[in-house]
Amino acid sequence: MKIGIDLGTANTIVFLPKKGVVINEPSVVAVEESTKRVIAVGQEAKEMIGKTPGDIKIYRPLKEGVIADYKVTLAILKYFISKVKSPFSFTKPEVIISVPAGISSAEKRAIIDAALEAGAKNVWPIKEPLLAAIGAGLPINASIGNMIVNIGGGTTEIAVISLGGIVTFSSLRVAGDKFDASIMDYFRRNYALIIGEQTAEKVKIKISSAIVKKNKFETDEITGVDMATGLPKTIKITSNEIAEAITRDLNQILNEIKKVLSFTPPELVADIMNQGIVLSGGGALVKDLDVLISNATKIPVHVAEEPIFCVARGTGIIMEKLDVYKRVFNF
Repeated sequence: MKIGIDLGTANTIVFLPKKGVVINEPSVVAVEESTKRVIAVGQEAKEMIGKTPGDIKIYRPLKEGVIADYKVTLAILKYFISKVKSPFSFTKPEVIISVPAGISSAEKRAIIDAALEAGAKNVWPIKEPLLAAIGAGLPINASIGNMIVNIGGGTTEIAVISLGGIVTFSSLRVAGDKFDASIMDYFRRNYALIIGEQTAEKVKIKISSAIVKKNKFETDEITGVDMATGLPKTIKITSNEIAEAITRDLNQILNEIKKVLSFTPPELVADIMNQGIVLSGGGALVKDLDVLISNATKIPVHVAEEPIFCVARGTGIIMEKLDVYKRVFNF
């Protein structure tokens, strides 16, 4: 049995050959502090955020794409592997798992060890930009430059790929989680309104925008705690305000894209001018982000089909065509 795992800071997505994406749940674990017992994983644990008593703590085992808490990461991997593995099967699965492009050898070893301890027979860690590019349908084995910008929960990974390998890349610790934090900070500063992580994430998903517009903007309502009175308060908001809230984060991503392009060989930059930049990951769903990047770089920008599943889909394609993509295993 082969399993593909996109082990993300925000979400973990599991892909099975011939079945596709079978799991998409938050990378969150709830732990009872007194006993260190794991009481919930995934969606069930995420629903507890901001609602738990003092003796239950919520952990995100990955920080910026790498293991921050080994035991909690192990709990997540055990949970997801057992969820897709047949209870009547006694063979251990082979696992392809995504890792950041800039991962150290020690961090890579920790991921392998956690997956083996969680029940895997063999573990192949593969760099996330390669998986995202494969899942987005880019011809990574061709002798042309392909640029992928994968905006996940903890990191934005920007890479130029040619002949099956990464030529230039950058890993930026600005992505979906940072967007949420910036949205929370915006309403605290401008409205003296405290909103929770989940509220910020919902607003981001529903009406986020990369560009401030004079008209045709979207509206929504959010409820938080008024800092002056300590009472609940509901306000109307617009997509323009979300654009303002995350503008600094988006500018950091833009600057990093430009930096990666500046370090890329001219021949490959010419290819990218023709092919365009491809966006993947959950952050690619921010409305008009492709327009913002295209205006700043003067390069066409395309959002991949179902961008949130590109990395997971890449693991599935590799499973089916190991001989074609054998170079991606060499790092």
